[in-house]
Amino acid sequence: MRKSQISVCAAMALCIAASGAWAGEKLRIATEGYYAPFNFYNESGELVGFDIDIGKALCEKMQADCDFVQEDWDDLIPSLEKGDFDVILASMSITEERAARVAFTISYYSNMLTFVGKANSGIEITDESLKGKSVGTLRSTISADYLTEKYNEIMNIQLYDTQDAAFDDLTMGKLDLVLGDNLPSYTWLESEAGGGYAFIGEFIDINDRIGIAVRLQDEVLLENLNQALIAILEDGTYQEINDKYFPFSIYF
Repeated sequence: MRKSQISVCAAMALCIAASGAWAGEKLRIATEGYYAPFNFYNESGELVGFDIDIGKALCEKMQADCDFVQEDWDDLIPSLEKGDFDVILASMSITEERAARVAFTISYYSNMLTFVGKANSGIEITDESLKGKSVGTLRSTISADYLTEKYNEIMNIQLYDTQDAAFDDLTMGKLDLVLGDNLPSYTWLESEAGGGYAFIGEFIDINDRIGIAVRLQDEVLLENLNQALIAILEDGTYQEINDKYFPFSIYF
């Protein structure tokens, strides 16, 4: 999200806290559950993470009664359209293709892509160095689109249902690299499993903005989610959640 979004919303009187706007209403919020630190299961089997904390903060502002449910990535938009739940809060990139099927809030964080591989592997992000390499990424994502468009004739692209599965194959030597979002990749590199691995090459800025999705017809819900997002940005709640997961701001 950009600061200009806040000023524009303020000018439109959308920065009023959404207190009571959804009071008494039941909302079902879906996330994927395998994308740490944004949405994942803790040791007690509970859905937790940055996305979940943002969702709880929004529901508190709206005074809504919210339940969080898990849905596989590829089924998130179809299940939303069918009415299985009301909101997708799963670190979903805002794209034209998706925006034809769902309505997105203003972005609540921004993302870049990055390759991850063995530290000191000698691999460089050039066509020559990447030729014949096996590279994994999460299917149906910006990362998958980027690899297909740029490297389809150069590397062996492997698509995975979860980011964790791609990292598992990387550590088992089945992949040379994983391409993914820089923030969950950073968290994995900081974990025990990520020891001996590193970012390879520069971050790839693809102007990727992350939003919350609702059905196209749910205009009132969308407006109230936007109001609540602005409210938690202005009162410091967003920054508290940010600092819980990252030593730097992911909001830009």
